[in-house]
Amino acid sequence: MSTTLPEPGDLLDEAPCGLLVTAPDGTILRVNATFCEWIGYAREELVGIKRVQDLFTMGGRIFHQTHWAPALQMQGSLAEVKFDLRHRGGQSIPMIFNARRRTRKEGEFDEIAAFVARDRNRYERELMAARKKADALLETERETQALLRDRALFAEQMVGIVSHDLRNPLSAILMGIQLLGRTEGERRARVVGHVRNSAERARRLIEELLDFTQARVGQGIHVKLAAADLHEITAQAVDELMLAFPDRTITHRSHGPGACTADADRLAQLIGNLVSNAATYGRSGTAIAVRSEVDGPEARVTVHNEGEPIPPAVLATVFEPMVRGVPEGSSARNVGLGLFIVNEIAKAHGGAMDVSSSAAGGTTFTLRFPAHRLAASQDPEP
Repeated sequence: MSTTLPEPGDLLDEAPCGLLVTAPDGTILRVNATFCEWIGYAREELVGIKRVQDLFTMGGRIFHQTHWAPALQMQGSLAEVKFDLRHRGGQSIPMIFNARRRTRKEGEFDEIAAFVARDRNRYERELMAARKKADALLETERETQALLRDRALFAEQMVGIVSHDLRNPLSAILMGIQLLGRTEGERRARVVGHVRNSAERARRLIEELLDFTQARVGQGIHVKLAAADLHEITAQAVDELMLAFPDRTITHRSHGPGACTADADRLAQLIGNLVSNAATYGRSGTAIAVRSEVDGPEARVTVHNEGEPIPPAVLATVFEPMVRGVPEGSSARNVGLGLFIVNEIAKAHGGAMDVSSSAAGGTTFTLRFPAHRLAASQDPEP
């Protein structure tokens, strides 16, 4: 059975790829029908009139001038170079170009084969998206593993610290209970006082741990905002703290009106932690100054003490949990959550904590928060 094959000229003209012959400067000398159909131009609108780079987008023209032309001149051929061509209708068509420079008796010519690359573009985009997704998942996995390691280490350290810090007051309580059975009168009252103080220390430590757990595992410390008087809250807290620290002078100064929106119990807790911190690390025999102030839209509470400045390395992380300003084994040792909780209470009030510390000026912790906010409960729903 005889089969009539297309003429070679027809075969090239209707090939499933674009075929071009150009001069070294890019002027189109020959082009097949396939390429013309792809870009929407008639053959006579291209041959001898346009250069191949005229059909490229601006980025393609720059690449042609800086890379394509020099590389073709030096190497004599290029393969799988992608260009975006502009269709006559304005849309962009991605194409892959292969080119070879040939020298014939008529002169030098560039022979180019072009292939539409829409499917390849789509594949590359999908591949890139999949790679980005995989990279993101890998990074998430790394962060998760790092977080798990940090939490495991933190839990291990916390158990050790709490075990140590609870041991002392509990030992004092047990010893006091034993002594109570063998003492009477005034000595018995002193023992009861020691037991009460030790129990208070243990209670405060447990409360700090509960607040810490709520802040780290939950969504921060919760507050109940209500109309309050900042000066009254501060004055009452200072009165109670003078009983807790009878060997230290604690002064309170107020400025301006005291009306604000706050959680009175949490502010008292914040002031207590700051004063306790000042009593622990401040110079013995010096006063601790507390100031409350409402100035327009901002409310402020400052606690100042004299003494050795906080080292810069500690100052940068002073509100992080388990940060301590005293050496291991010091009598002032604590679980290291007080200032972390202070910072969480400040954030719960929509405010922030600042700290400054120097040998000349002493150490000052400052709470700043909006004086007037919506007095709505910030507690989680039951």
